[in-house]
Amino acid sequence: MPLGTLDRTPPPFFRQGPSALSKLTVFSALALFLMVADVRFSVTQPVRSLIANMLYPAQWLVMEPIGWVRSASGYFQSLQASRQQEEQARQQLNSQSQRASQVEQLTLENTRLRRLLDLRERIATPAQAAQVLYDAADSFSRKVIIDKGMVNGVAAGSPVIDEAGVLGQVTRVYTSVSEVTLVIDRDQAIPVLNTRTGARGVAFGDPAAHGGGLELRYMGANSDVQVGDILTTSGVDGVYPPGLPVARVDKVDRRSDSAFARIYLHPLALVASTAHVMVLKPVATQIAARPVPEPAPPVGRKAVLK
Repeated sequence: MPLGTLDRTPPPFFRQGPSALSKLTVFSALALFLMVADVRFSVTQPVRSLIANMLYPAQWLVMEPIGWVRSASGYFQSLQASRQQEEQARQQLNSQSQRASQVEQLTLENTRLRRLLDLRERIATPAQAAQVLYDAADSFSRKVIIDKGMVNGVAAGSPVIDEAGVLGQVTRVYTSVSEVTLVIDRDQAIPVLNTRTGARGVAFGDPAAHGGGLELRYMGANSDVQVGDILTTSGVDGVYPPGLPVARVDKVDRRSDSAFARIYLHPLALVASTAHVMVLKPVATQIAARPVPEPAPPVGRKAVLK
């Protein structure tokens, strides 16, 4: 059969309706019309609202697990951040506590140094500053070690004072350090003067009395000594300059069976907590030596004849 005689039209069973171009034109015009109508008259607003209400449960079911995951992630992140902030605040608090304690310590040390300088200005004796390094290892004595020694000109017997009064006396001198025996040591004695009465006496160290103190010995039972009297150095020993505070009368025990009173003293110096001291030169080294008398000319026979 010739090709020209074939029927090119599709059979009725395969008819597809309007052409694709027609459909594109119609639907494009319809879409343009709906867009213009929605912008101008909001004709599709009820439809959108209805569709949104119908789809909201499905959206909620889909979004809720995501919200749970986000909430859990935010909770753990906030918990970690809170722990880091707590740790930082704790470290800052510890640092501030250390600074506060250092400020208090420096303030106390500054106050003591000012008092020590004030006391130094009232003394005409040459002195040099020193620092207490540690307590002596001997548990049966009361001694401390200072950071000044022979190279610094410290001599044995030099008085040592702090901001409150007499602390002790240098008993051993080494190259760069020295040993200071405190006034409360049992082998230490210091001549004192009662500032109220002017009576002289000798204070001995008595570490066993009242937790570490001094005792004013060889004072008569009827001597005028009262609780609260201040004792200072008398200066008669040639070691301590006169007028340095030594102790305060703490207790007076007058016994009828003894000719002497038991007088307990409390040291004014900070024998247990001092850190900075002044080392004075002994008074004896500042006193001019006694002049040696010139020898008399010999008296001979010629002098007699003349």
